[in-house]
Amino acid sequence: MPELDSNQSPADWRQRLAQIMDGKAIQRLVTVLILVNAAILGLLTSKETVEQWGWLLLPLDAIILACFVVELALRFAARGVALLRDPWAVFDCIVVGIALVPASGPFAVLRALRVLRVLRLVSINPSMRKVVQALLASLPGMGSIIMLMSLIFYVAAVMATQLFGERFPEWFGSLTASLYSLFQMMTLDSWSSGTVRPIMEVYPHAWMFFIPYVLIATFMMLNLFIAVIVNAMQDAQEPSAEEQEKIQRDQAILDELKALRTEIAELRRNH
Repeated sequence: MPELDSNQSPADWRQRLAQIMDGKAIQRLVTVLILVNAAILGLLTSKETVEQWGWLLLPLDAIILACFVVELALRFAARGVALLRDPWAVFDCIVVGIALVPASGPFAVLRALRVLRVLRLVSINPSMRKVVQALLASLPGMGSIIMLMSLIFYVAAVMATQLFGERFPEWFGSLTASLYSLFQMMTLDSWSSGTVRPIMEVYPHAWMFFIPYVLIATFMMLNLFIAVIVNAMQDAQEPSAEEQEKIQRDQAILDELKALRTEIAELRRNH
C-alpha cells in the first residue's frame, strides 16, 4: 500500500491518498465494517437484545458510522468535488448522510432508513455494481413491457368488473378492486382455489376469462421481463469499447513480438 510523504506536493499527496483509499486493504476494511454494521442493525431490532447489550451495540454503531464519515472525508480530500461525478460516491454520501440526521421528531422515519448503510456493500463490490448497472440498463426495455402490461391489466379489470362485480363485489366490485385481484392472480397466489373456483360455482364458464389472462399476464409478460434483464446482464458482462480496444492493442503487440522472434530465429539460422 502506498505511503504518504510529507515532502510531496499537494497533487502527489492527493494521488497517493487516492491510491490508498482505492486499495484492497481499505476496501476489505470497509466491507468488514458494513457487514458488522448490518449485524448490529439487525440486533437492535430486538428489544431484549437492546436492553441486555445496548450499552455495547449502540456505541459500536456510532463508531462504525464515524468510520464511514472519515472514509468519505478522505475520499473528498483525495479527489475533491470531482468525487461527486461518480454515481456510487453520491449514493454513499446520501446513505451516510441519512444516518447522520437525528432520528427524532419529524425525522423519526429516518430511523428505519439507517439500514440503507448496508447497501454500501453494493458500491464496494464490483460484481454487485455490474448487476445493478445491468438492471438500470434494462429499465427502458422494461418500461415498454410495463406499459403493455398496464394496458392488459386495465382491459382485464374492466371486463372482470362488468362480468363478476355484481356477485363478487369484494374481489371485482370496483375497478381498483379488480386491478388488485388481477394483480394477486398474476402472482399465482391461490388464484385457482381461492378465487376462480368459487366464481365458477356461480359462473361455470368463468375459466374462459381467467385461464387466458393467467397465461398472458403471468407466463408471457413475466418471461418478457426476465428476457430483458438477462439480455442486459449479458451486455454488462461483455467488455466495453475501451476494454475491447485495449485487448486489441495488447494482441497487436503480442503479434508483433511473435513476428520479431520469428525474424530473429531466421537470422540466427542464416548466420
